[in-house]
Amino acid sequence: MRTGRPLLAAAALAVVTTTAAYTFGPGADQSPATNEKKTTMAAPAAACKADARYPKRELRGVWIATTQNIDWPSKPGLSAAKQQAEYRKILDSAAKRNLNAVFVQVRPASDALYKSSLEPWSQYLTGTAGKDPGWDPLPFLVEESHKRGMEFHAWFNPYRASYGDSTAKLPAGHPARQHPDWTVKYGGRLYYNPGLPAVRDHVTKVITDVVDRYDVDGVHFDDYFYPYPVAGVKFDDTAAFKKYGKGEKLAEWRRGNVNTLVAEVDKAVHQAKGHVKFGISPFGIWRNKSNDPTGSKTSGMSAYDSIYADAREWIKSGTVDYVLPQLYWPRGHSAADYGTLVRWWADEVKDSDVQLYIGHGLYRVGAKDDKSWTKPGELSAQVGLNRDNKQVDGAVYFSAKQLLTNPLGAMDRVAKTHYSRPALLPLSKDLGGQAPAPPAKASASGAQLSWKPSSGARAYAVYQLPKSGKDCHTTDARNLVAVVSDPSYAARSAGTYLVTSLDRLHHESKAVKVKVDAV
Repeated sequence: MRTGRPLLAAAALAVVTTTAAYTFGPGADQSPATNEKKTTMAAPAAACKADARYPKRELRGVWIATTQNIDWPSKPGLSAAKQQAEYRKILDSAAKRNLNAVFVQVRPASDALYKSSLEPWSQYLTGTAGKDPGWDPLPFLVEESHKRGMEFHAWFNPYRASYGDSTAKLPAGHPARQHPDWTVKYGGRLYYNPGLPAVRDHVTKVITDVVDRYDVDGVHFDDYFYPYPVAGVKFDDTAAFKKYGKGEKLAEWRRGNVNTLVAEVDKAVHQAKGHVKFGISPFGIWRNKSNDPTGSKTSGMSAYDSIYADAREWIKSGTVDYVLPQLYWPRGHSAADYGTLVRWWADEVKDSDVQLYIGHGLYRVGAKDDKSWTKPGELSAQVGLNRDNKQVDGAVYFSAKQLLTNPLGAMDRVAKTHYSRPALLPLSKDLGGQAPAPPAKASASGAQLSWKPSSGARAYAVYQLPKSGKDCHTTDARNLVAVVSDPSYAARSAGTYLVTSLDRLHHESKAVKVKVDAV
């Protein structure tokens, strides 16, 4: 078992009224150029002081929500070509800002945006649940991401069975229709009962099926576990509690059910493919100090007590590779100050093997119910706070729609201030992998750099040395100009370039040096 280091979902995005806390719900060989110059291995870099403005490794991601067509596809019933064009547009917008990961919702509600024998086609593709769209989107979604040097995390909602509460209206082969005893009606929706071993087995089987058949880089859960409380409505899991409770208190039993699923999914994912990451994006407040003296100095909803999500336990037990808390509040918020929460989560992952990324409320930018979100620089300032905490390894933005609309120019400001250079992905030490061989036969023909693909390489990093020749490529990203999937790069100016090979987890080879005389 991995030991725990620092390492959405649903449709409507709402302001949680529990003391005003916000939430949502979350290539081929190329021949050397004819005028090939001799490739040389770059000499070991002299010591460089790291420039904090250009971190060498940092995850920068965006959530792409499919539920209720929030982000993609923009509406049901589009042709495959239009769906593909929309997805490419999102990725191109992300790439322009030097993002390097996407978290795509492939299972919004016990349905599938991919060809599955276990669950029906999602209604968000065609408008009709269970209707075959005529193509399998997932290979395309993954490949297009990898083309741009981006990780692809498959995002699953584990317990939501349907946005309605009638099993009779579900497609004939839907698991909830076949097993109505697995479900609980609550607040007008249908949920799988987390207390049933059969439910955990099914969810784990669905996820393992995707990991086995598709080249995903990660498996991702958002903040939906037991449903968010509905005033005056009981989540009726009494029968399951009597059968499986074993004398525990109800709340402890419910948290145990979630923890068991998390551990089972973690084990199954890594047994299927050891390099695939598993992480969770919990609600931003674990517990408040009023609930627990070790909680955060906040006064919002407690995920531990309200939806039975114990992120501290996942970190402690090492059943996740990363946590990605949704901190959708601004700095200075009276109930949930952004800076307070970043520091709390950084302390939680300290001395563990779990990576910490922060979920940012891009969708909140421009909201007039809080003056802080009307300031174009709030989001950028939050990223700056992240970098003040060494345990924070990156950020993910909700969601892709606002990445395209760029409210108040906030995302452009983030990119200009913090993402002016690309970044490699943070290393996950427990997932194996190793640096591929350095690129071979690297050469320049005019402005075009090319090299022979390296076995085991997913991508290549290209650096341009300054005129001084000072090589700091092992220290930070000040000279990193591109991360490319193909063994070629079009230089924009003459100079000395370094090229390295990266495996899928971004272990980096030694560099080879290539000179471009003119562009």
